Amino acid sequence: MTFFLDENFPKAASILLADLGHEVIDIRGSGSEGCADETIFSQAQSAGAVFLTTDRDFFHTIPHLFESHAGVIVVALRQPSRRAILEKLSWALERFEPRSLLNRVIQLRDHTWIAVPPFDTESR
Repeated sequence: MTFFLDENFPKAASILLADLGHEVIDIRGSGSEGCADETIFSQAQSAGAVFLTTDRDFFHTIPHLFESHAGVIVVALRQPSRRAILEKLSWALERFEPRSLLNRVIQLRDHTWIAVPPFDTESR
């Protein structure tokens, strides 16, 4: 599976994901760094990559702007730290099958999570 790191997502996620056998795209240091959210998200979708971000706006906008996409995971913590974000990402990778992320935006919070569209009990 391919993951695309938003600029605000910890670089250490690259190591975690690679160790699990995933491909990682990180635009930091490229000409795309600093581009508009929609542009960056479109690049992720061109690569068929699940988008990883801490930008809460993606949870609200992607379902309205993109009918189909590879998936989005938004880590939205009150006091984010690299360790806490990576723990939430690990938690999600253990629970959600890659195919279940397709066309779905998941927001991981401190003690809860929410998905749009919601999961039914058989898709987890």
